[in-house]
Amino acid sequence: MIDTVKSIAAVSVTLLCTSTPFSAPVAKDWLVTPVATPVTVQERRDGREIVLSNGLISRTFRLQPNAATVAYDNLMTGQSMLRGVKPEARLSLDGLSLDVGGLKGQPDYAYLLEEWLDDLRADPNAFHFVGYEVGKTKARLPWKRVRHCADLPWPPPGTSLTMNYRLSAAALEQAVKGRPQIAVAERERLVSRLANVTVSVHYEMYEAIPLLCKWLTVHNGSDGAVRLNTFTSEILAMVEYESHVENYERWNVPNIHVESDYAFAGMNAYVANHTTHWETDPDYLTQVSYPRENPCLLESRPPVGPDLDIPPGETFESFRTFELIFDGTERERNGLAVRRMYRTIAPWITENPIMMHVRRADAKSVRLAIDQCAEVGFEMVILTFGSGFNIENEDPAYLAQLKELADYAHSKGIELGGYSLLSSRRISDEHDVIDVETGRPGGAKFGNAPCIGSQWGRDYFRKLYAFYEKTGFDLLEHDGSYPGDTCASRTHPGHRGYDDSQWTQWRTISDFYKWCRGRGIYLNVPDFYYLVGSTKCGMGYRETNWSLPRAQQILHGRQNIYDGTWTKTPSMGWMFVPLTQYHGGGPAATIEPLAEHLDAYEAHLANNFGAGVQACYRGPRLYDSPETKTVVKKWVDFFKRYRDILESDVIHVRRADGRDIDCLLHVNPQLKIKCLAMVYNPLDTDVQRDLTLPLYYT
Repeated sequence: MIDTVKSIAAVSVTLLCTSTPFSAPVAKDWLVTPVATPVTVQERRDGREIVLSNGLISRTFRLQPNAATVAYDNLMTGQSMLRGVKPEARLSLDGLSLDVGGLKGQPDYAYLLEEWLDDLRADPNAFHFVGYEVGKTKARLPWKRVRHCADLPWPPPGTSLTMNYRLSAAALEQAVKGRPQIAVAERERLVSRLANVTVSVHYEMYEAIPLLCKWLTVHNGSDGAVRLNTFTSEILAMVEYESHVENYERWNVPNIHVESDYAFAGMNAYVANHTTHWETDPDYLTQVSYPRENPCLLESRPPVGPDLDIPPGETFESFRTFELIFDGTERERNGLAVRRMYRTIAPWITENPIMMHVRRADAKSVRLAIDQCAEVGFEMVILTFGSGFNIENEDPAYLAQLKELADYAHSKGIELGGYSLLSSRRISDEHDVIDVETGRPGGAKFGNAPCIGSQWGRDYFRKLYAFYEKTGFDLLEHDGSYPGDTCASRTHPGHRGYDDSQWTQWRTISDFYKWCRGRGIYLNVPDFYYLVGSTKCGMGYRETNWSLPRAQQILHGRQNIYDGTWTKTPSMGWMFVPLTQYHGGGPAATIEPLAEHLDAYEAHLANNFGAGVQACYRGPRLYDSPETKTVVKKWVDFFKRYRDILESDVIHVRRADGRDIDCLLHVNPQLKIKCLAMVYNPLDTDVQRDLTLPLYYT
């Protein structure tokens, strides 16, 4: 692999062209050597086009007779990713479906030729381009740095491009003609309102990574409310990944990673992604697929709604879609690119405190846990589920007790946090989500679940804000976080009905997580909320496996870490260590008494600290003897000594199977220590092996 990459990078090709030449592939590997090329916005063709580029990717916009993307190029490979022109966005406002920008008249959607561009025409019924602005990237949420993390910039360096659009009077007249059922007076009011609506399409491109971000804002400059029923914030006619003539059940989509911060109900980006849709393109009449079913049209849109009223003078902001361009198809390399993306757009995921889950929330138990953590170098104590901790208790005396514990923890250099369950429980018929199909409670992802827009939901979040302001706690472990449930209730104060229920609930929880990030509150959330402020999610394991015999737990643990770090950094996923019995299993599954099972305890410590991964060490204590304390401190000291490289990217060498050695390799070419290999022997005997380590990414 190393020789192949080097030989490709060394090739020099000269092309003689009569038309515009494509860009030669980038010689420098951006995953190994930092790319210093700035992000630029350049006009060309006498101001008829602008190009947004960072040296790795570029996106070209034609500005006349309307604005549209006419090229999207992978400069790392020299390949065009775009085969056709589409609108930049699509909105439904007060029931009217309206394109934003775009050009029509392309004769063939298999490819896009330069000579066709001058003949493309504007859609008279679409929002029309009126100007653009260039600036610097801006932080989409505040980040207060209060604990160890990577030294990464926020916001990520780069350039922003904002393109503005309005509806012409002729477009409005044409649009309302399609609604003859509306009274004349109402049609006039509708025209008046929409004539004062401005749509801005925002793009950010970042330095040193082939990544672009896109979102919309809709400003209502009229004197009446405008309802945004639905929107599609990205529409791209992409070059297909593969072609098949026959019906095909499982298509591979174009080689680009797309996700948004409107994510929930999953522990990885694929499952939690509800906005990325790969559709068939009705304009692509010449595709190889006989039934024209190749999914090569990318659309980014919410599954429901938002169906929100935008009041006079106010602005709606959509979710943000991130588009990461790959330069190959190799799994490890693409995983490294995804991990670089998270470090760029959510750098708080590099916070990785060493944490203990204490099983009892009484003052004596918590103080013991704090003292032991301070002794061995742990950094955080979490009052775990089932401990008796109740974040919803507003009794001033209770809050004062917890503040006293937080103050004690801080005096020892330890952070203190607690657990709260949100969605996966039932409150009441009045406050639970209502199934749109049955009109009754139920039908949620977890069966029954409270609606965040109910009065209970409003009270719950009010209590959360107040709790952290009054106690000084440092962490929230938020279990059963909002999983995207819709609610058909028409009596909940936080939403009107079904169509706006998902957006308003997501807005409530994401605003709270952003508030936490701005205060330095750490967030353990078993859901994909990284892009709105969460810091850690499950690495990926089956909870009942922690009731297996100890030896099986240890091997499963290494498999879970190996599998979870293909697209997660080590700091993004938590593991679990059941110091006391968890989900059953009896003595064979339990590490307590710790001194009697020190070999198993140390194996867990080696698994996790050696991978740069933090686990929930759940029990009443971290050590029960001087020997146990020595072992725990040994691995904590090892982790802290090599923390920077251990929290760097993982190269997957050999997955644990219990049959031979297994290995992870940590790499970071920017550090003094550029790699660290962790090799594990699961066998009962010593072994000697020749092990080849892939050092290219060091």
